[in-house]
Amino acid sequence: MVPLALALVPLALTLLLRYRHHVALLWRAGPARWLRDRLSGLRPEERALRFLLQHALPGDPDHVLGTLDRWGLQREHLPCLGPQKGGIVERLVRARGPRWALQLGAGSGYEAVLLARSLPPGARLLALEPDPRRAEVARAVLRLAGFHPPAVQVLQGRAAALLPGLRARGRLPPAELVLLAHGERRFLRLLLLLERQRLLAPGATVLAHHVLFPGAPRLLQYVRSCPRYRCRLHRAALEFCPGVPDGVADIRFAGYA
Repeated sequence: MVPLALALVPLALTLLLRYRHHVALLWRAGPARWLRDRLSGLRPEERALRFLLQHALPGDPDHVLGTLDRWGLQREHLPCLGPQKGGIVERLVRARGPRWALQLGAGSGYEAVLLARSLPPGARLLALEPDPRRAEVARAVLRLAGFHPPAVQVLQGRAAALLPGLRARGRLPPAELVLLAHGERRFLRLLLLLERQRLLAPGATVLAHHVLFPGAPRLLQYVRSCPRYRCRLHRAALEFCPGVPDGVADIRFAGYA
């Protein structure tokens, strides 16, 4: 057994070196986060908000995002777009200039601030977040960055419960841009919900990240095989983990015909 174990040491070291970024991410997002949660009684987004309130300049969305980037790089991993994928999303939003945007999953508020600063003047953004504590964090981050209702609004609740009612009451026109921000396992289900409620405007852009890591294979398979969609994948690194590949799916909706 000892010779076999010694023979496996080079292989183990090779794998550890090759996947060191994944191992570091697993530690930061697993045991280290669990320990911080238990010691602080707070969630990662709430700890990041405390850091923001101490260090970010109120009313400056660029500084708010930069401070969140600093938290994610230096303190603990924060699931969000991050600077590299955020730059891709910002470039796409500015190029297409949507007047009405919908975000599904508000998380830490990072994506909502990035979208709000990228939209053209007079555009509106609605973000839906099922978790009440994360919804409160997102609202606080948006206020700190200088964005307020009705231009930017966060509603707490599940998309499947909120969207039909908002649509029926005429409070939700078809979106020209949708960001699938969190819960990659639900991305396809959310896209199909938007289709059923006819909440995608013809020519709308649907953006999704974390499609390679942790991965959203069912979403990518669907949009690549459905004639109503055209999909382009913009490859980038996972937020705050340069050695872990991820990407932003840029999905264009042709229409319901």
